[in-house]
Amino acid sequence: MATTKKYWKSTAQLDDSNEIVKNLEQNEFASPIPSDEFLGNDEAMESSSTSRRDFLKYVGFSTAAASLAACEGPVIYSVPYVNQPEQIIPGMANYYATTIANGYDFASILVKTREGRPIKIESNKDAMYRGHANARVHASVLSLYDNNRLKTPMIKGVESNWEEFDKQVANQLTSLNGKELVVLSQTFASPSMNKIFSQLKGKYSNVRVVTYDAVGEEAALAAFEARYGSRALADYDFIDAETIVSIGADFVGDWQGGGFDKGYAKSRVPKNGKMSQHIQYESNLSLSGSNADRRYPVTPTEQKNIIAALYSKIVGGGANVSLSDKVAKSVEQTAISLKRAGSKAVVLCGIPDQAAHQLTIAINEALRSTIVDTDAPILTRQGNRSSVDALVKDMNAGKVGAIFIAGVDPVYSYDDSDAFAKALEKVALRVSFASSMNATAEKCNYVATTPHYLESWGDTEIKKGHVYLTQPTINPIFKTRQLQDTLLKWSGSTESYKDFLKDTSAAAGSSWNQSLQDGFYKTSVVVSESGEDVEREVISNSAALSAMASAKKPSGYELTLYTKTGLGDGVMANNPWLQELPDPITRTTWDNYVTISQVDAEKVGVVNENVANGALDGTYVTVTLDGVQRKLPALIQPGQAAGTIGIALGYGQTAAIQEEMQTGVNAYPFYKNGVAVQTVSVKDAGGTHEFACTQLQNTMMGRDIIRETDLETYRTGNKDNFNPMPEVSLNHVETPVTSPDVDLWESFDRSVGHHFNMSIDLNACTGCGACVIACHAENNVPVVGKTEVRKSRDMHWLRIDRYYSSEDSFEADEAKKDGFDGLFGDNGSLGGFGELEVPADNPQVAFQPVMCQHCNHAPCETVCPVAASSHGRQGQNHMAYNRCVGTRYCANNCPYKVRRFNWFLYNGNDEFDYHMNNDLGRMVINPDVTVRSRGVMEKCSLCMQMTQMTILEAKKDGRMIKDGEFATACSNACSSGAITFGDINDKESEIFKVKQQDRMYHLLEEVGTEPNVMYQVKVRNV
Repeated sequence: MATTKKYWKSTAQLDDSNEIVKNLEQNEFASPIPSDEFLGNDEAMESSSTSRRDFLKYVGFSTAAASLAACEGPVIYSVPYVNQPEQIIPGMANYYATTIANGYDFASILVKTREGRPIKIESNKDAMYRGHANARVHASVLSLYDNNRLKTPMIKGVESNWEEFDKQVANQLTSLNGKELVVLSQTFASPSMNKIFSQLKGKYSNVRVVTYDAVGEEAALAAFEARYGSRALADYDFIDAETIVSIGADFVGDWQGGGFDKGYAKSRVPKNGKMSQHIQYESNLSLSGSNADRRYPVTPTEQKNIIAALYSKIVGGGANVSLSDKVAKSVEQTAISLKRAGSKAVVLCGIPDQAAHQLTIAINEALRSTIVDTDAPILTRQGNRSSVDALVKDMNAGKVGAIFIAGVDPVYSYDDSDAFAKALEKVALRVSFASSMNATAEKCNYVATTPHYLESWGDTEIKKGHVYLTQPTINPIFKTRQLQDTLLKWSGSTESYKDFLKDTSAAAGSSWNQSLQDGFYKTSVVVSESGEDVEREVISNSAALSAMASAKKPSGYELTLYTKTGLGDGVMANNPWLQELPDPITRTTWDNYVTISQVDAEKVGVVNENVANGALDGTYVTVTLDGVQRKLPALIQPGQAAGTIGIALGYGQTAAIQEEMQTGVNAYPFYKNGVAVQTVSVKDAGGTHEFACTQLQNTMMGRDIIRETDLETYRTGNKDNFNPMPEVSLNHVETPVTSPDVDLWESFDRSVGHHFNMSIDLNACTGCGACVIACHAENNVPVVGKTEVRKSRDMHWLRIDRYYSSEDSFEADEAKKDGFDGLFGDNGSLGGFGELEVPADNPQVAFQPVMCQHCNHAPCETVCPVAASSHGRQGQNHMAYNRCVGTRYCANNCPYKVRRFNWFLYNGNDEFDYHMNNDLGRMVINPDVTVRSRGVMEKCSLCMQMTQMTILEAKKDGRMIKDGEFATACSNACSSGAITFGDINDKESEIFKVKQQDRMYHLLEEVGTEPNVMYQVKVRNV
């Protein structure tokens, strides 16, 4: 029932005759604005320098300013240059060649700087070896702006200065009383560092250098040294490989320092009907196994038997090996493939046993493999675990008077960290050279604060004869000093490390300026591999063969420790970009876990299930090794060998780690004696763990998303057999989707000007994730944290979908789907599609990068009520963030699900403290890209800022744009060559040629969106 009750504000409103009340009811202001007094007075206007037009503009501005006053943002003051550096042009990027060498990742790179700030890492394509950056290297620029870095040298936990620091350390160094001075360091592989160690030994009589790799290659180093006389690792160039056999080696990932994926990817792209064949034996499902043509899940013990069987068949020896029928048959076929390929074949070994590596060397020598390079080996792994063990004993015995610890954190990463920490406390002078107060630095009485590598000088002989230079790309942000400068000073030298480095390179015959510009130089000067003497253990091949052939399966589970693409050995655990990078295989972020097979999960009682919002939950298990117990969540992993489990290293750190990044469990206590394979027990621990997965679908359910075929079918050249054009029904007649008759849009001429296309070759894509981090850096993509990822709110503009096959292959999936008959029964589609969602025990795996497809017939553009999403003349789908009102209609209408919605303000929000809440962290922001705010939609722009800069640069130079100049962040980061980008209107361009290939197809082409992103059919050499 309506009411006629009257409300009033004041008693004056009750008086109907009150003229003031009546006037105010009809007018906004009590009296008119006296504009005529000024604007209508010609005399006043003539005497004024302000025109009527300007006055109105000022009035308009003041009105706008008044309305904005209520929501005024913070004022940020800019400080101009007093003297502008000549090499810096505001708004223009500068690039510097440098090298990352942090003890785990080694690569020659280019650093993009803006106004003196490093903001992005690029690959150094001029470098012949290790010139490409992986995901961790791309993310390392963010670690430069980590607020947890130390600002000054520390004396007993208190900030100090270098003068006092040097004075106190020098006093203690003079009173060693015959005890040893030990330098415990990472692998430097540095010609200049070896000379500095020599100077230190000249100054102090009792100096010992011990090299420690947190994740080492002890067995491979020992085998190579026994055969070739130097402590190094063989290099591999897979470009011309025909048959690649890997036994436990994740060479597409981090095996022996990584960097092999570039050549491998090139060998995997079919050319003239040929491509390499890849056979993988492993226990954990790895990047290498995921990309293999044939993969066999076997235990580490079976891997030893397999290497013995292969040795017998290729080299000889007649070892009596016990293998299952399936594995024995596969070894027989593998041996035939290796012999057929001959010198174009190679065998790789990841078994942590010197005997296994010796047999592998013998096999490759028997094949006369040209894929292996032993003349110019890799020098980036020099660690010796036995030397570290001996150091612990000597510290306990009181033989060590001083210890310098550089670039390593053994209190965290040593397997018996408690024993190391207790022994360390018995050393009088403990100096840690670190950039943060890590677990080892906390135990030291002196911390010589070191700069980030982007603030440093250095040299690294990554490969024998190839030296890569490190140069600073920014002045030191804090009061730090390089290890090398400090050691030179303490050795009695007055020379700066920069000058010392110049002298070292000059002695090697290089031009300093040219080398610094290139980032590297070649040398024939012989450099010792490390600063320590290592005892060699010699094993005969016959003894090695006997040991491998007689290996027996242990009673417990066989644990294989591995490193993730994101965190590696854990040196960059405080980097949120890497924490939120989805693991290529499990698609899980912010965690490590136990990977276990479905068979073993049922035995142990492990359950994985999806909750109401789609997030994944899992059971905890307890893993025990020699009394050491760790409770971890368990993730059921298709492809995991029965009887084995896997755990990633690098997690579980707390010292100098922001609370949000203190994730996972430290698995280094299981890394006994530096051996990655151990025998453990696994028990159900109860409780539920919340995973943060970015992809929950297990298979494709037979959808035509990943197209693949075998090499024999591809060789026929009949495109309809392996890449048919989708058809739709038009008046009950099947019509190709490309026909104008089924097109709902009016087409127009797109051949004028630039028109950008991107191609992604599924054969070359290894799923490494470098493109994802490069996109993060270039486009200011925010990190949202584990809680938001569990709600499917990750903000990655580019994702790499991982798909499993339900049957043994994707072709078998297709055959099963096409064979459905009716809804019910054993062959009915109602239950059949559910079966297709269950991965096989040993599934085939496919990776597919997916970003905005920049459709010419874009569904998102038609539903946006405010035209925030629109199509550009150059083929890019635009997003006008200021117009977006957050309806999310576009995301609902996108068949590719590539749009991301800003549920929160991620920048400057204390609830999302991922290096974006302080001025230091925000220094990494790319000024060419808007930092999006809450309530707007965002997605891939095909790096419009990069394409426009290329156009402007060419216009400024008055020249045509060359093919290859156009690039995006992801295409630049893709070292495998999987992503090609360019102008499709340039008929001579690579992208135009790629589009004409028979393998080209569009994702969900039957929808009719006409994407500007295309894919190349995946071909397997089975």
